[in-house]
Amino acid sequence: MTSPRQIVIMGVMGSGKTTIGRALADLLGRSFIDADDLHSESNVAKLSAGIPLSAEDRSPWIDRVAALIRALDGRGETAVIACSALTQTIRARLASASRHLVFVHLRANATAIGARLEARKGHFADPTLLASQYATLEIPADAISIDATGSPDQIVRAIAASL
Repeated sequence: MTSPRQIVIMGVMGSGKTTIGRALADLLGRSFIDADDLHSESNVAKLSAGIPLSAEDRSPWIDRVAALIRALDGRGETAVIACSALTQTIRARLASASRHLVFVHLRANATAIGARLEARKGHFADPTLLASQYATLEIPADAISIDATGSPDQIVRAIAASL
């Protein structure tokens, strides 16, 4: 990559955004940022209680992610950012923060993701939110779309080849 490019790994909860994002960042020699770390305490409390976030809940969080993207671009840095970015409105807000941003959509059906969530430990979001995540998801037309059911190595190689 010759110019700064922010790579947003997006998808529903349990699609592998953090695992794949970290591995891709390692492969590319870039930093990794998990947008979940930028959620407010009230958002974390809602998600932990199985309450879906409203657009109003998400807005300040997306503002923080967009500000981070602008700061990275301003420093000429590239990062891999894990962020659900479920709606076109959110993706447009993030894209407006950088001319060099690409989205990678990790896609899988609800059955495959549900099985992952049953096995997942230590994440604050209640797995019962999966249905609301799929209901909110607007499939991106302008993203690299990657099947998220393969091994992490297969997925990372597919993303790297697509970049």
